Amino acid sequence: MSKELAKAYEPREVEDRIYDFWLQGGYFHAEVDPEKKPYTIVIPPPNITGQLHMGHALDETIQDILIRFKRMQGYSALWLPGTDHASIATEAKIVEAMKKEGLTKEDVGREGFLERAWDWKAKFGGRIVEQLKKLGSSCDWERERFTLDEGCSEAVKEVFVRLYEKGLIYRGERIINWCPHCKTSISDAEVEFDEHDGNFWHLRYPLTDGTGELRLATTRPETLLGDTAVAVHPDDERYKAYVGKTVTLPLVGREIPVVADEYVEMDFGTGVVKITPAHDPNDFEVGLRHNLPVINVMDEGAVINENGGKYQGMTREEARKAIVKDLDEGGYLVKVEPIKHNVGSCYRCGTVVEPRVSKQWFVKMEPLAKPAIDVVREGKIRLIPERMEKIYYNWMENIKDWCISRQLWWGHRIPAWYCEDCGETIVAKETPEKCPKCGGSHLHQDEDTLDTWFSSALWPFSTLGWPEKTPELSYFYPTDTLVTGYDIIFFWVARMIFSGLEHMGDIPFKTVFFHGLVRDAQGRKMSKSLGNGIDPIEVIEKYGADALRFTLVTGNSPGNDMRFTEEKLESSRNFANKIWNAARFIHMNIDGFDVKNELPESLTLEDQWIVSALNTVTKEVTENLEKYELGIAVQKLYDFIWDQFCDWYIELAKTRLMAKDETSVGARQVLVWTFTSILKLMHPFMPYITEEIWQTMPHEGEALMAADYPKYNEKYAYPQAEAEMHRIMEAIRAIRNRRAEMNVPPSRRAKVYVASSFKETFRKGAQFVARLAYASEVEVGEAFSIPGAVTIVTADAKVYIPMDELVDKEAELKRLNKELETAQKQLDQVNAKLNNPGFTGKAPANVVEGARQNAQKLEDKIKMIASSIEALNG
Repeated sequence: MSKELAKAYEPREVEDRIYDFWLQGGYFHAEVDPEKKPYTIVIPPPNITGQLHMGHALDETIQDILIRFKRMQGYSALWLPGTDHASIATEAKIVEAMKKEGLTKEDVGREGFLERAWDWKAKFGGRIVEQLKKLGSSCDWERERFTLDEGCSEAVKEVFVRLYEKGLIYRGERIINWCPHCKTSISDAEVEFDEHDGNFWHLRYPLTDGTGELRLATTRPETLLGDTAVAVHPDDERYKAYVGKTVTLPLVGREIPVVADEYVEMDFGTGVVKITPAHDPNDFEVGLRHNLPVINVMDEGAVINENGGKYQGMTREEARKAIVKDLDEGGYLVKVEPIKHNVGSCYRCGTVVEPRVSKQWFVKMEPLAKPAIDVVREGKIRLIPERMEKIYYNWMENIKDWCISRQLWWGHRIPAWYCEDCGETIVAKETPEKCPKCGGSHLHQDEDTLDTWFSSALWPFSTLGWPEKTPELSYFYPTDTLVTGYDIIFFWVARMIFSGLEHMGDIPFKTVFFHGLVRDAQGRKMSKSLGNGIDPIEVIEKYGADALRFTLVTGNSPGNDMRFTEEKLESSRNFANKIWNAARFIHMNIDGFDVKNELPESLTLEDQWIVSALNTVTKEVTENLEKYELGIAVQKLYDFIWDQFCDWYIELAKTRLMAKDETSVGARQVLVWTFTSILKLMHPFMPYITEEIWQTMPHEGEALMAADYPKYNEKYAYPQAEAEMHRIMEAIRAIRNRRAEMNVPPSRRAKVYVASSFKETFRKGAQFVARLAYASEVEVGEAFSIPGAVTIVTADAKVYIPMDELVDKEAELKRLNKELETAQKQLDQVNAKLNNPGFTGKAPANVVEGARQNAQKLEDKIKMIASSIEALNG
């Protein structure tokens, strides 16, 4: 063998060395190969501000399992990595760093700021990539991309110009979501809604002609400064006479009209609503229909501006308090009704979003959304789990135009220039020298940058060289599988779909695998505020990457959240140790022998059974992986390796291995062949330990990760052997269980009589019963009559063991009676407490409940002891 295995598996001594071995061998690199089928995954690019968290770890583990599986199946498997420039998050980090120096963006200017941003990217941008490598991610690092690299930037300009020329990108004044903290627009998908405590302030708006008043309720009284109408439903008989009249706006004194619009719900509240076109998206649409003025009353920081009269300079929160106070004092406040309502916040900083009219760049979504809906409906793109389709359709069918401009400096600058001489807008890939309309040379570029998701939407094809027609683009596109969390179905998935269809004329991927969130042991979402986040790198340092990966995929099912616990990690580490110890046992029995990694010509019953069982699990695991049932696949492998191979086959093989004759040769070959097949099956899930062990086993090829994945083979199916071994193992298990119940030590051997219609099976298995069920002798027959024997019944056999060979009846009866007496005394004491009103009435509820549970346990124990005594006396 190439080297010996250490006594214990130490991940820290293995992982970096193995990963370097893979890198040096170029095993992660994928080439255009006409002889192979392509299989492509593009990584959801993590932010360069990012640090590996459990969500990343799950996402990357799933992708790595799939790509290693496909690579071993013989595909030219490309896992294309990269990072995202993350406009808002990165800019916030740099601004924060500059603040400590006493500097602002304006102090250093745009060019100076961008220099700092690129320096920041160079310093911190590679951190998450290095962390992904620690996890074992087998990305093609030679093809690593960045959303602001030259190629991706060219793709962004190409797309912007194309969409603009088709009339699908336009600039206009519309209501947008504004973050007063980040001081930029954000799209609808970037607004997170949470339930908050709030109020309905019920107000009276007096009719200007003095004939009465209209009553309405608002959750944002500060916005009344920008009211330009009140609205009622055109069919509402209560208010038909008021339509066309005006009301006088409380505190402001402005006359505003009463308009009729179907937007108003007659049966909600009073059926009257205030219309503030500059600060509410629905009001903005009403304003357009009725040609209402748009009065913006807040600046970029959500501070009341010059249109707010005496409230100018107040924050929206301060203005709310002052306005409510003045409304009350002025007699305009009818009542305050506490409510709970959803409030939108910026997904990055958590600041409450301010709807605000602003001149921005938008993408027309309706023409792009329809084909993107059709490809999912027609099954050209599969969403896994299927229930995600409903969410996708709901969003795409109700989609609004996408605001793509951001008031940031870090990002792709909008390729639009404005002529200062004639006002012409020029959209172009290259900087124009003069205005095409008037010939003027006084041009300035738009100050805004594009939404980060605009470049991310092009990721499946921009990373492969588009708009150039590269060999990689024609070979690896469309990609095969996208793996992502269900929380970015709108941010990214939907946008990639319509972008691929629009610019490539084809879908960007065939399948989207949505995984759930990784929650803490209590089922809570991991967050900074709760302080319950777990650092994957710390877990890797303590348990190893394989244990982390195995934990993340165990129990995993598409779209469902999972709980992450220390106990699961320990179980995964124990499993890794089980595999390691199995390898060491095999080495103890093959080192010094010339063992071929192939099956012998003649197989014993137990050999046929393990080979057939392995063949079956190979078929099932492959099918599970093809269906993205990773949690099911890994559970089947766990059960097979731990139970069937380690706990059964190794034990069954020991007799032959100890014989040191011809029979041991076959046992060694079956052990090695089966175990190396297991290592191949397990490799996608636990790549480090499997590669390390495989290198010490008889094998062909340089690396396990480049070996062929096992395939189901009809010639290795031995259903008869599986059925026979199942009968034998069931009998052994039943005997061992009964011995354990009776506290019979393994050293006390007893004769076993097996009555069964499957006599030949049990005669073949007699040696296994003798070894594993501690039998001194095994006799097999059609039927037996043995008075006083312990009887054990399985589906295919009736087993008898003479009682006196198992236990010293008198001694055992004495022990059991003493145990019964002790248990009864304990039960009497607990019942005395429970029958005492002083205890049940005064003791804490959990203490009383504990006593009841203890009493139940003691009652169960007494029944079991009594049953054992009865069996002995029987």
